[in-house]
Amino acid sequence: MAFVPQIKIPATYMRGGTSKGVFFRRQDFPEAAQQPGEARDKILMRVIGSPDPYGQQIDGMGGATSSTSKTVTLDKSEQPDHDVDYLFGQVAIDKAFVDWSGNCGNLTGAVGAFAITNGLVDPERIPENGICIVRIWQKNIKKTIIAHVPITNGEVQETGDFELDGVTFPAAEVVIEFMDPADGEGSMYPTGNLVDDLEVPGVGTFKATMINAGIPTIFLNAADIGYTGTELQKDINSDAAALERFETIRAYGAVKMGLISDISEAVARQHTPKVAFVTPATSYVASSGKQINESDIDLCVRALSMGKLHHAMMGTASVAIATAAATSGTLVNLAAGGGDRDSVTFGHPSGTLKVGAAAEQKANGDWTATKAVMSRSARVLMEGFVRIPGDTF
Repeated sequence: MAFVPQIKIPATYMRGGTSKGVFFRRQDFPEAAQQPGEARDKILMRVIGSPDPYGQQIDGMGGATSSTSKTVTLDKSEQPDHDVDYLFGQVAIDKAFVDWSGNCGNLTGAVGAFAITNGLVDPERIPENGICIVRIWQKNIKKTIIAHVPITNGEVQETGDFELDGVTFPAAEVVIEFMDPADGEGSMYPTGNLVDDLEVPGVGTFKATMINAGIPTIFLNAADIGYTGTELQKDINSDAAALERFETIRAYGAVKMGLISDISEAVARQHTPKVAFVTPATSYVASSGKQINESDIDLCVRALSMGKLHHAMMGTASVAIATAAATSGTLVNLAAGGGDRDSVTFGHPSGTLKVGAAAEQKANGDWTATKAVMSRSARVLMEGFVRIPGDTF
């Protein structure tokens, strides 16, 4: 019986923020996959273990959640004054496609460390001790991100005492700056409004703030869709009818934002936009059992990723939260108490997170943001080779 041997591809399995993914240097792919296209997509899907009709990704590196079905491809930057080009691929779990439409803010926290360790940052830019500034070009959204990576004795420092809710163990803090975070060439608020009436046939009409910052995101008021804003994953992800409603809302919101022309296109664009819902600060118990008090936070936010409620908060959605909070009059800003703000602390299913942003209104009435800032951490979990059947691509 004929068989095809497996091939080996150098790879690193990393945690970044509250996500995990498989990291590659572009040059390490087989030649057919060194450029975007079908060969690369097939390789990444096989590495992760998709498409899997069982939804478990047993035969791959994926963890059967949106937070763990991720890939990163890095290369020396082709952009002036940048160190590394970062391309993110969100691999669908039960479908045969890789979504390239947006960034992963959580895995951004690991990009700088990988780039330093794997020779993608010029050695003269790396201090013996201190902070290495890694200038990242995010290729999905064509934006600059600055990572502040701690260095000890000439090597990336991964351990430390920084605690990130949603991650069990402490690690070294990596400060991430998302420069000019509006996603796309158009307005940060693509409808021209800070709050819209989003009509969703068969579901209802809802007040919505739709923003392109970090990642395209649709914010709703929790009470308007029948929630308290303190829900945990089990409260929503076990409700198939609720998930279907959220997907319908997402599809109609994507059309209103100009991301797609017809709701039928949403199925092939699962990574963006995100749907999130907000409520003023409310006490609740996080998924870890930690008590979150109303006095600890400015508001509560819950967000869905790839069709399920996220266990914590996506990094890119955190950028959207920070930027919308800094814009007076958005649903996020109003839930946080309104007024001028340059930072907020929000509650999510795993705990809390503080994010900052600077936004201002231009003379023509459009809003713009110069940057959004948050802290993440990262750690190498395993490095070596991934193996896939030689006839994968």
